[in-house]
Amino acid sequence: MSKKAKSKPMVEIIKRLLAYGEFEVITFGDEMLGGDYHDWPVVQCLLAWHSENFPLKKAQRYAALRKPYLVNDVFAQDILLDRRRVYARLMESGIPVPPHIVVDRDGLAPGEDPPGFVEGEDYVEVDGQRIEKPFVEKPVSGEDHNIYIYYPFSMGGGVKKLFRKVNNRSADYDSKHPGTVRRDSSYIYEQFLPTGGTDVKVYTVGPRYAHAEARKSPVVDGKVQRAPDGKEVRYPVLLSPQEKETARMVSLAFGQRVCGFDLLRSDRGRSYVCDVNGWSFVKNSHKYYDDAAGILRLVILSALAPHRLLVAPPEAPRGPQLKTLPPSCLASLPGDTAVLVSSDSLRSQGEGAEALASVPSGSLRGLDEGEEALREDEELRCVLAVVRHGDRTPKQKLKMRVTQPALLALCVKYMDAKGKQAKLKSPSELQDLLDATRSLLLAMEAEDGAVEDKTGSGVQPLSTSEPPFVEKD
Repeated sequence: MSKKAKSKPMVEIIKRLLAYGEFEVITFGDEMLGGDYHDWPVVQCLLAWHSENFPLKKAQRYAALRKPYLVNDVFAQDILLDRRRVYARLMESGIPVPPHIVVDRDGLAPGEDPPGFVEGEDYVEVDGQRIEKPFVEKPVSGEDHNIYIYYPFSMGGGVKKLFRKVNNRSADYDSKHPGTVRRDSSYIYEQFLPTGGTDVKVYTVGPRYAHAEARKSPVVDGKVQRAPDGKEVRYPVLLSPQEKETARMVSLAFGQRVCGFDLLRSDRGRSYVCDVNGWSFVKNSHKYYDDAAGILRLVILSALAPHRLLVAPPEAPRGPQLKTLPPSCLASLPGDTAVLVSSDSLRSQGEGAEALASVPSGSLRGLDEGEEALREDEELRCVLAVVRHGDRTPKQKLKMRVTQPALLALCVKYMDAKGKQAKLKSPSELQDLLDATRSLLLAMEAEDGAVEDKTGSGVQPLSTSEPPFVEKD
């Protein structure tokens, strides 16, 4: 239960919250969580999230009894445990999801198919709605990450099995799999959408803040791409205005201010939400830790002590400056956090200022020192480059103006939808062009009696500035 609470992002954000001198953190350890919720400490603000073996029902009863302010709605976290309910909530909220069908086997005998389900060689169908291979098979349980991708025989068949990272693997391809779907439980089948080999993970802190990172998709080769320090390679990406609106809608739809979800950027140009994970933090980003702590402070104080927002807060240290915190503040950090419960202790402003008296502040330094501190606090997010190589192979095109009816007829016959050009590439198209050219040559021989004088029958060199009527690649 304590894996996420003890994680580096959680500890970093708690450090920053404590540095304001406005909060007291009470830790609910595993032993306390296993006891009666009536004996849990009374707090004003509760940060709770579901994880393995976490007593969610007990936390919900505690929240109903004590009525603390909930940063993440614990009552809505039941939805996140069932992908059917997640997809239903997404569609109700107008959030785009991949085309999919649900095969519900709840209450059926093992191996039994529900009415209306049909499995073909390269498709599955429910009540007339068909999903063609390649498609993705997802267990309805949000805690089950054993996801299969089924490929049609035209792509070689077989199944790619995705799973949680084990060492440097996150997927395996089974070429000998018969291609029949699993029938041991309920599943969601959704259309496989090519994404260019990347997955995008979006992290929200409230409906107005979203951070996005991309990583190599496990669909590529199943190998985890790691940096020299052993951590998975991820890089920040910019969200489009539509994707930012999607992030806001996801946070509000599930009542989860701190929330992570998966975004599919399809090659078709649209983005879809394919999974909502709930409580998630960005790893290894001091800028994100600063932002998250600041936003959480505003959210909590707005609900419990809005008058505090009328006074300029003590300047919390940012990034590497945290190491200069006074020992008394660092000593209060949780060592064995499981569920983090944050309570606004409503300390006086004087106490907060005194606790941070030894924290270096750019406003108390000289100009040169402040500029240096700013440089230390800066973080390189990404490097954008537009590169065009200079090596190009000439296309060896010949441009000419033609007036012969046979060639103009070919242009009309193979004109594109925009009516601007005709491209002849297939063998049959090129054969038509060859036949027309040969017939013209024979006609020219009969009229002029000289094969060499081809330019006299309506074929003239065209300057490169004029557009061609017929283009042959």
